[in-house]
Amino acid sequence: MDFYKYHGTGNDFIILDCRGRVPFLSPREIEELCRRHTGIGADGIIFASDSSTGAEAEMRLFNADGSEAEMSGNGIRCLAKYLFEREGISKEEMLIDTRAGAKAIKLEVAEGRVSNIEVDMGIPDFTGNAGETSILLDSGEELRAICLSMGNPHCVIFVNDVGAAEVERLGPLVETHSFFPARTNVEFAQVASRERLLLRVWERGVGETDACGTGSCAAFAAAINRGLAGKMMVIGLKGGELKIKVDDYGHLHLAGPAVEVFAGELSRYWRGQE
Repeated sequence: MDFYKYHGTGNDFIILDCRGRVPFLSPREIEELCRRHTGIGADGIIFASDSSTGAEAEMRLFNADGSEAEMSGNGIRCLAKYLFEREGISKEEMLIDTRAGAKAIKLEVAEGRVSNIEVDMGIPDFTGNAGETSILLDSGEELRAICLSMGNPHCVIFVNDVGAAEVERLGPLVETHSFFPARTNVEFAQVASRERLLLRVWERGVGETDACGTGSCAAFAAAINRGLAGKMMVIGLKGGELKIKVDDYGHLHLAGPAVEVFAGELSRYWRGQE
């Protein structure tokens, strides 16, 4: 079984090409492959599947705990780079289907290599959660947050110092709070200026990650909601920077790099088979 390892600003994924066949790993096997010490190691696994709509591919995304996610802004950039450089889909504009709908992608290419990828992430959905929400924890702590969807759920908490934010303690408490029946991604955001935001993300089903594309878009949208941002922001994350802009129709456009780390073949013994 061939695999490819990619990352987008430190948010890393295993890509398995399943076009012509259905994804074939169980949640337990996905969890095992994503383990850092006994597997390949990743924040999640992307299955490149056949599209039924005419798109270049469909992205099926699974978190490190084996649960399926709707969308990843970093993951879809990695998949687009894979399709262009490894699979010969030499289009500088692509469509990739996701559980959050089809996403339009533009690739910047130089000498046959993809240097930057921009994704139309769509319109943030504040339905039912516009403005601020109060999250009451079992400890009695009350957190003020802005909740929204970027095709997947997000809870944005603004902080004065993102470096001092209690991500490891508060992240899992908010992720699994009863307010979020499908769990949620949690963003801890510090607005440095109207053009720059610092961010740490506790990803649903993963833990704290070096970057999150949908989380960056959610934090930008929440900053706009609060009147703290203009039409473009640079998002500073542990793994690097992402750029987001909003167009005249309210769509957010996420731009950043994707990097192929290595390719390999899983041993036939990894599942304990002869």
